[in-house]
Amino acid sequence: MKRFLSIVALVGLMGLGVSLSAQQTPSTAGQASSTPQSQQTDATTNSQQSARSFEGKITKSGDKLVLQESSTQTAYQIDDQDKAKQFQGKEVKVMATLDPNTNTLHVVDIAESR
Repeated sequence: MKRFLSIVALVGLMGLGVSLSAQQTPSTAGQASSTPQSQQTDATTNSQQSARSFEGKITKSGDKLVLQESSTQTAYQIDDQDKAKQFQGKEVKVMATLDPNTNTLHVVDIAESR
């Protein structure tokens, strides 16, 4: 009986340890974000949160397709040239995240405007 209780207590403590290690305190969060895996996760989370709609025309700029946004007259590079190719010359609505450093849209979806 004592052995059984010892095993139950040990399993309970191991579960508590796993639960605590899954939670990060603010002091360890900064350390964890310095690893490449954490940075990638942070970037993915940020991009998912900031996805928005852009409207304009898919046009050629040099050898690349870009979105010429109608409201701001800003040209955005498009990361997925294959998705954009079928909409060349057409008015579209692009759901994407914007990388402000490179002015590139990371395309989630493209649909022709109606």
